[in-house]
Amino acid sequence: MSVQQYLEKHMLSRKIEDAVNAAVRAKSPDPVLFISNHLRKAVPSVITKIKARQILDSRGIPTVEVDLYTNKGMFRASAPSGYTTGMYEAVEIRDGDKGTYLGNSVTRAVKNINEKISKALIGMDPTLQSQIDHAMIDLDKTEKKSELGANAILAVSIAACKAGAAEKEVPLCKYIADLSGETNMTLPVPAFTLISGGKHAGNHLSIQEIMILPIGASRFEEALQMGSETYHHLKAVITEKYGAHGCNVGEDGGFAPNILSFREGLDLVKEAIGRTGYDERIKIALDVAATDFCIGTKYDLHSKVPNKSGQNFKSGEDMIELYKELCVEYPIVSIEDPFDKEDWEHVKQFSSLGICQVVGDDLLMSNPQRIQRAIQESTCNALLLKVNQIGTVTEAIEVVKMAKVANWGVMTSHRSGETEDSFIADLSVGLATGQIKAGAPCRGERLAKYNQLLRIEEELGEQAVYAGQDWRASS
Repeated sequence: MSVQQYLEKHMLSRKIEDAVNAAVRAKSPDPVLFISNHLRKAVPSVITKIKARQILDSRGIPTVEVDLYTNKGMFRASAPSGYTTGMYEAVEIRDGDKGTYLGNSVTRAVKNINEKISKALIGMDPTLQSQIDHAMIDLDKTEKKSELGANAILAVSIAACKAGAAEKEVPLCKYIADLSGETNMTLPVPAFTLISGGKHAGNHLSIQEIMILPIGASRFEEALQMGSETYHHLKAVITEKYGAHGCNVGEDGGFAPNILSFREGLDLVKEAIGRTGYDERIKIALDVAATDFCIGTKYDLHSKVPNKSGQNFKSGEDMIELYKELCVEYPIVSIEDPFDKEDWEHVKQFSSLGICQVVGDDLLMSNPQRIQRAIQESTCNALLLKVNQIGTVTEAIEVVKMAKVANWGVMTSHRSGETEDSFIADLSVGLATGQIKAGAPCRGERLAKYNQLLRIEEELGEQAVYAGQDWRASS
């Protein structure tokens, strides 16, 4: 083939002429660079390569990282992981060889990406998020993604989402908003973890987290400042009362003093808020994670105390009364998983009181069928969105839509096993969830999300809207 034939076959002469004319019209000071960029934009981008590897998450446990390549460059994403995997959520694949990383290696999931998913997706348009996600779902062929692994599928899905945003030349949060049809991007109210307990800390506290929500801030930047200052005041309060050893932290960065009761922890947080002077501008949220200390139909509030376990059982009705009292005594506006994951009746009873937001995590596990049941039965009134529980960006968008149609609140959430990937920050803004839970205002893998929200707010400029008082109905 001659040079002239090659130019004609690919219509290069016309494309180059168009690029030169564009450079002339733009009066570009660097026409060569302008023409180069113009030609690059003229080429439709496709996925050219996908490469996965095993990395470690914030707990030192293996997880999956993916590099996805297009004509525009390389886009990296990684999958978070929870402390335990629920029976209703998508399945992450681990090797199970106890001689390597205590059975937690993810080399099978990595191999599935490099050998199966890669083959299926190369050549696809990265802007077709739904098609990419459904191609992986179809390739897996199982209900809970147990063939390829939700950890493998999610990492690729997030990387493709980042590549799609680059192809469209829009910020990631804007791209996610466009994918979902959301027209009002919103900076979420952060639910900062201040005190850790349950399975996330080695203290005696049965509940998993005590958090604060700076709903009275005017901007996300101010909310982060309020969270950080309260966190450091709490450190001083704990040191004064329990000594420096009380300031050890849990997996999410919250302090883990060896306290026993709800009220002990709430009193500490309330005092810290008082020292900041923010008072009514900061509210409190609980993640009870009651499934972890439910035995039969009873709740053992001393489940983590060897010599007291079994001595402080509460019935579902007792727990409702306890929550009612706490919501009167403290500025609590949200309680997550107040009962066991199968205790639908007591969740419904408590939610019907309208005292506070009732968030379903273990109850729902971001599972569409569980969410639909909860909506129909008016069981709770908020969704905790964990993208790895469902496995793709497309499916995450769909369950958020379900929740919003039902007038639920939505809290975008991290996991106890996190990476430096800040994707959920953009997800929370793009889907206007109004709330985000990413741990304490410390530790790099947690701050990666909060710092990204700072950047997003700065980039949006005058168009930036902080959920604030509208944290439950941001769109």
